[in-house]
Amino acid sequence: MKQILILAEGLVAEEFIRKINNKRIPDNRYHLVLSGDLELPEKLQVQLEIHRFDPTSYSRMRRFFIQYDFTEVFILLDSLEDAGEAHKNVRRIDERIRIVLLDRWNAFAKLRHSATIVVNANEMVANHLYNFLPGVPVVAQNVGLGEGEIMEVLVPYGSSFAYRHVGSIAQVKWRIVAIYRDQKLILPTGATMIRPQDILLLVGRPQVLNNIYHRIQNRSGMFPEPFGRNLYLYLDMDRDQANALEYLRQSVYLLGKVPERELFVRVVRPGDFGVLEEIRSFVSDRITVHIDYEGKSPAEILTADAQEFDMGLIFASAATFGKKEVFDGLYESKKLVYLFGKEAVESLERAAILAAEEERMEAISSTSFYIAETLGLGLCLCIFDPEGDFDRYTKTVEHFETLAHIFHQEVQIERKQVNPVRTFREMERILHILPFGRTLAPRRRWSLSPDPERLILTKTPHPKLLVPVEM
Repeated sequence: MKQILILAEGLVAEEFIRKINNKRIPDNRYHLVLSGDLELPEKLQVQLEIHRFDPTSYSRMRRFFIQYDFTEVFILLDSLEDAGEAHKNVRRIDERIRIVLLDRWNAFAKLRHSATIVVNANEMVANHLYNFLPGVPVVAQNVGLGEGEIMEVLVPYGSSFAYRHVGSIAQVKWRIVAIYRDQKLILPTGATMIRPQDILLLVGRPQVLNNIYHRIQNRSGMFPEPFGRNLYLYLDMDRDQANALEYLRQSVYLLGKVPERELFVRVVRPGDFGVLEEIRSFVSDRITVHIDYEGKSPAEILTADAQEFDMGLIFASAATFGKKEVFDGLYESKKLVYLFGKEAVESLERAAILAAEEERMEAISSTSFYIAETLGLGLCLCIFDPEGDFDRYTKTVEHFETLAHIFHQEVQIERKQVNPVRTFREMERILHILPFGRTLAPRRRWSLSPDPERLILTKTPHPKLLVPVEM
């Protein structure tokens, strides 16, 4: 339930409350602060509480914020001085909360804050009147079919889309065509990172965009979003037959952690019919088994299945992942990949991340908190530097500590002047989370790789979660 604070006076505020009451957004609870009288709807159809006190009082407002966890504030006041004072007080209490400030006086044009949206009433009316002049292009809401195929969405803190590269998000029947950040337009590339408080301009089918909107806005119970909805197990029986049932059992275990999701099992190069029958015995209303008898390439299978099954997390063995054509298919899918290790998923105790470049850490940070939350694991940021140069990771540490506050989840910061590969190899009961980039591609035996992530991938036996990044 989102708690919305409205500081209200005047006719615009009355009309705004009427619209809220008519639209009836079920997930919102409204707190209306009044210093005088306001004409309210006779029959309230939304959750609305009325509080009467001076909205410019800092001490009263501070106590109010302690009592409620507000997600957004609307300042709709008749007095310029009151509006300015109310904005200043809210910002003193919470520097990051989103504020929508109604400007009736053209007085806040120079106000610059990434989380404050100034709505200039006079400018809006003038722009609307201007659109009626002959020879003037229509404004955005009148472009296209007008059926909702163009949508703006704010990315809140804690969203599964925050700190994701645009290119790492599968966009089927919809696209992120622009990003508005700090009152500037960004035309994104695949390597553009989405950040909290960004406004995304989406284009696509209306019913798809409605679904995407909820994916962006919601946080709890969304794993493995934004990569997709369902789980997918890829079994190559040439490599996986001996462990196929164990891999399936672990996949079913994780399925139990994510309600309202499905598990699709794809078996390629089928061999032992006895094992196939045991795999089929797992079929249920949430588990489906598909067997490829046509000998299609991994790229063909993964591409087709990604679209048909809306998979967000792919399970695979390290042996299968080490095959170049499988790696290429998984990399192009832009999905999370879970590689099985020596420890079963239910025996894991911590999710561990080896600190690297700041942008790579930001790209996997939100997903790390999601998987740790889903599996009930502790989360550890491991700063293992042979030279002991810990200061260069200061911004990464601050970033993870900020997300820990947003997710209400602890993160352990472990600093050691050690060899990272050897130290990771000695750790137990960990899920290693690392960026899924081209540097993880299989190499020839004689090829040397100085990349610690590549070395850890091949030299440590732990299960691993690979998070797509676009650098």
